[in-house]
Amino acid sequence: MPGGVTPEYAHQGKGPDEYYKAKNKVGFNLLLWSAVVSEKMNPIALRLKEIGYDGVEVATGELSSSPYLEYGKFLKSIGLEVSMVMAVGREEDPIHELQTIRDKALEKLKWGVDRANDLGAKIICGPFHSAFANFRKRPPSEDEYKWSAEVLHKAGEYAAQSNVVFMAEAINRFECYLCNTITQLAKLIKMTDHPNVKPMFDSHHANIEEKNIKDTVQLIKDSLSHVHISENDRGTPGDGHIHWDNVFSSLASLNYRGWLTIEAFSRNDVNFANSINVWREYNKPWDIAANGFAFIKKMQTKYQL
Repeated sequence: MPGGVTPEYAHQGKGPDEYYKAKNKVGFNLLLWSAVVSEKMNPIALRLKEIGYDGVEVATGELSSSPYLEYGKFLKSIGLEVSMVMAVGREEDPIHELQTIRDKALEKLKWGVDRANDLGAKIICGPFHSAFANFRKRPPSEDEYKWSAEVLHKAGEYAAQSNVVFMAEAINRFECYLCNTITQLAKLIKMTDHPNVKPMFDSHHANIEEKNIKDTVQLIKDSLSHVHISENDRGTPGDGHIHWDNVFSSLASLNYRGWLTIEAFSRNDVNFANSINVWREYNKPWDIAANGFAFIKKMQTKYQL
């Protein structure tokens, strides 16, 4: 097993098939290594497959289409599924007061659907409801929720043509102000009113913003379809201070059936790391991958997920 696995979460001689037959698939977000998809990511996918992962999550840092096509073919050839994560910037902000900027936001989201189709992904997750780290120095306005909902509804219409679903994410106050909590996200999803736009849950952001995880997930119990398993420090799930029993028992209470995807960060991709204020290494990347997988499997067994 790669990465110096600690005894507590090691496979201890077990192969992936010897674990509890889980009801939810386990994925790994490749942002730990790079925001740009390329053939350099092939060996990483292979190693994640060997650990036991069901799929990977790919970011949209590459602007041309061919790397997505090629990587999608490679993932299919080794039997890994794929989801996609994306954000939008200031020049393509769904909540901008100018219609021209909101139009650019819609085009960016449509571009994301096209890249998802290239990859063979059916899920696009992330905080694409508003521009990342672009603040107005005030709380969000009703107009901004309305504008975001309008853009997301139109994006959902486009996504529906290829059975792609947008999974919108509430993120913490230091990265966004439109949707910090699941309450705010649920409001936006209701306003969007499209079956191809749903909410997701991220344990890192919830650890910062939510009062009670169980009450939080109940707000989206009928539409929750994607979960990021992310430690408080963005390192290995299970070795920080997030109340994981609370997280997994809450998901079990919903009979959750969706991805459990680890999202952890490092300084491997310097440009990406600088953009999200990652200034140190939290754990070695392959320790995160191996130990994180074993931890999730342990919790799936405990809570029959």
